[in-house]
Amino acid sequence: MGDDEAVRERDRLVTALAGLPAGDGYSLGCVAGLDAEEVVRRLGARPIDVTADELRLWGEIDPFSAEAESTVGVSTVPGGCVVLQPWGFAAADNTLLNRLSEGTVAYGMYANPKSGNQGGVHRDGVTEAWDLHPGGGVDDDEPDDVLAALYEDEPVAYCCAFVGLKPTDHRAFTSPDRWLRLPS
Repeated sequence: MGDDEAVRERDRLVTALAGLPAGDGYSLGCVAGLDAEEVVRRLGARPIDVTADELRLWGEIDPFSAEAESTVGVSTVPGGCVVLQPWGFAAADNTLLNRLSEGTVAYGMYANPKSGNQGGVHRDGVTEAWDLHPGGGVDDDEPDDVLAALYEDEPVAYCCAFVGLKPTDHRAFTSPDRWLRLPS
């Protein structure tokens, strides 16, 4: 991808995501080449129906309940899928993303309210890098990191771009296609 094309894709992706999800406390996993059905299969998860009241309860009142901690959303987007947990870190869990990254690559991020965005790269079932700061700008140790320069202050867009996801809107980050209960 040339420089002009990379800038156009960054602009398109940032516009499509419109800064969502907002705030802290959420996690996401961007996985190349998998759809939601394959996520269900690989995780041994059970699709569930979730009510608006449950979402409010988990997000605002009790994000640490067993039901909340074991529930994630998943959406298929162009290039792969997005796993999301609006109220916790489960979607960026190393074990979860290592299972999903078998034969592909995943980037997970937890928007930690205390220490900022924490990211990790998972490839072929192995965590390659962790304690990364997606959207945090160029690291002095890696001055040639083009994605870091392009996606400064855009952590969600950075995660998508890292694995080649091209969502056309913010739906995967605000109202996932389906909700899953993770096995214990």
